[in-house]
Amino acid sequence: MNKLERKVFEKEIGGKTIKVEFNSIAHQAHGSVMVSMGGTTILGTSVMSPAPNTTIDYFPLKVDYEERFYAAGRILGSRFMRREGRPSEEAVLTGRLIDRTIRPLFDKKMRHDIQVTALTLSLDPENSPDVLAIMAGSLALHTSDIPWGGPVSAVRAVIVDGKTLFNPTGEERANSTLDLVVSGGNGYINMLEGKAKEIPEDTFMEVVKASLAHINELNIFQEELRKEVGDEKRMPEIEQIPEGANDLLVKDYSAKLADILFEHKSKESTQKHALSDLKHEWMESSHEQFPDLSKSLGSDMFEEIINGIVHEHALKDSSRQDGRKLDEVRSLLADTGLLSRTHGSGLFFRGDTHILSIVTLGSPGDDLLIEGMTAQTKKHFMHHYNFPPFSVGETGRMGSPGRREIGHGALAEKALEAVIPSKSEFPYTIRLVSETMASNGSSSMGSVCASTLALMDAGVPIKRPVTGIAMGLMMENDDNYRILTDIQGPEDHHGDMDFKAAGTTEGITAVQMDVKVKGVTINILKDVVADAKTARLHIMKTVLEALPEPRKELSQYAPRILQLQIPIDKIRDVIGPGGKTINEIIDETGAQVDIEQTGDVFVTGNNADGAERALERIKAIVKDYEAGETVKGKVSRVLEFGAMVEFAPRKEGLIHISELANFRVGKVTDIVGVGDDVEAKILDVDGQGRVNLSLIALTESEEETKKRLAEKNARRPSPRNGSGGSRPHGRPRS
Repeated sequence: MNKLERKVFEKEIGGKTIKVEFNSIAHQAHGSVMVSMGGTTILGTSVMSPAPNTTIDYFPLKVDYEERFYAAGRILGSRFMRREGRPSEEAVLTGRLIDRTIRPLFDKKMRHDIQVTALTLSLDPENSPDVLAIMAGSLALHTSDIPWGGPVSAVRAVIVDGKTLFNPTGEERANSTLDLVVSGGNGYINMLEGKAKEIPEDTFMEVVKASLAHINELNIFQEELRKEVGDEKRMPEIEQIPEGANDLLVKDYSAKLADILFEHKSKESTQKHALSDLKHEWMESSHEQFPDLSKSLGSDMFEEIINGIVHEHALKDSSRQDGRKLDEVRSLLADTGLLSRTHGSGLFFRGDTHILSIVTLGSPGDDLLIEGMTAQTKKHFMHHYNFPPFSVGETGRMGSPGRREIGHGALAEKALEAVIPSKSEFPYTIRLVSETMASNGSSSMGSVCASTLALMDAGVPIKRPVTGIAMGLMMENDDNYRILTDIQGPEDHHGDMDFKAAGTTEGITAVQMDVKVKGVTINILKDVVADAKTARLHIMKTVLEALPEPRKELSQYAPRILQLQIPIDKIRDVIGPGGKTINEIIDETGAQVDIEQTGDVFVTGNNADGAERALERIKAIVKDYEAGETVKGKVSRVLEFGAMVEFAPRKEGLIHISELANFRVGKVTDIVGVGDDVEAKILDVDGQGRVNLSLIALTESEEETKKRLAEKNARRPSPRNGSGGSRPHGRPRS
């Protein structure tokens, strides 16, 4: 009989305990571990194929983060498929966090398929699974026999009321001015992801430095675990370069490559074609002279020599492929109002990266309902990002967004979120779409700039404009490096870091960093952050020249929203039985009505007239009427002793036959009939909300009406024997 063997270890970080358990549940994986904090448990696994894939020229790493609804104790999905389907946006972003943290620590020459999986088994809303998933992935690799340069660890840091907290609760994250994930190993930072509410650069660096201290503790903990339960590492099958092949490449191609790469006047497309032709020449030549050299290794060698040339020029001469200075931003262009029928549009050029962003304003009911495993909420602001293949001069698949599009869209959304007005200030649902028309480096930060312009063009009262920049790095070691401002595509591809920073004139709103080396030091990061600020403020001038502030008026094609606060106990009156009343208002006016549980009512119309009419109907429903007011309505029913008048939706009042005229009326229908429009004055409203109306009182003064009613009441017969008597002013018994 099998017995479940367990080895459990614990480590306290940031006032919370992380529990690590090694067991035999997933024993056929090459590495497996359960990492828990509170009630959140992640199963991390790693598997490597036994033989390399010789048909590819890249390192085949696959990272998956898997959500399971049972972890949260919920049955989710559509009504017709109660199971997990396509990964949620949150799952995609968590998978990217893990990937970006562990990928730099593999040997890129490996061709063994490697898959790292993080599976959420149990979920406590107070303990986020993403940071635990990074540690689970690291431990699954580090204690396995898979060759890898880890460990790496991650912490989440937030600032709440000026204090830095680690491993925060969900509430602390929601109330924070900075929400940042920092990953790293051996004293280096190799991944950053976060959003902020305009925090100063100095404050940001203090948080990163404090996070690194906790990361180092966790890495020491992981090393101890490896000594306790780790397997001996396998030696991967890596093809070796034949003797003389590298000399041939350097001798015959390095000078040609340098000429192509640093020909400043060449178009990018011309350079691409020249590099492609030269690579093809090398691949044929190398195969002839070294028949055993695989295409994969030959391609790697060609890319490595380009890396070396680009690094050498940056480190020795401070030169770049397009002739710019290291801290120089490419040429800029900004414009707004390009599309006549959209609610707002912004165009932003930075060199060969061209982004068009479009704003659509919708009603509060158009917000995004998120019902995921970790979050159940609504979003009234969304940013979506598209990257069609034509933007880089290629053919390819178009359709639903991939992981890259989701990641870039989320980053730009984080960058802009800090300046978006609250729903109470601006009740519209806001959807931004950034279309990448041409790309040569940092289209995500170009999207931030174009989207800022689009928001202001739409008249959205943003707090301040936001701009973004991508920074690069060429380094030989921790002391010899060059920081590159506004990196192009080749500098991103062949460089050592991609650091994206967005913010306003007051501070940072979003950051994201990936590296291709083991990591960067605090000192390097500090220099990068400072240079990024200078570049952001430079770009800000161009944005403000195009449009200095949000337009005062919305587009004529944007819907108009009117707001009203009603008592909570009146909500049911506006909705009506089965939604009858509210649907009648919508059908009659063409406006959309959204009512929140707080009593906030939003009326959205494509024209002001429809919205105004709907709002007046709602006001009439919730209004508390008083004696002496004049109302207008239609006769809804005729009774023997009077007429019922509907003067507001689902509100009626009785005009007694004696109040129809100042003479004796034989029949009610002699004066009014069903469907007649009438104007009447309210005589009184009783304790049950029943309203008595009068036509006579319209032409009387208040004193005359009181005198007349007093005389009439004095003539009214008294009830006999307590039996109730006649009911001249009453309503028919039901």
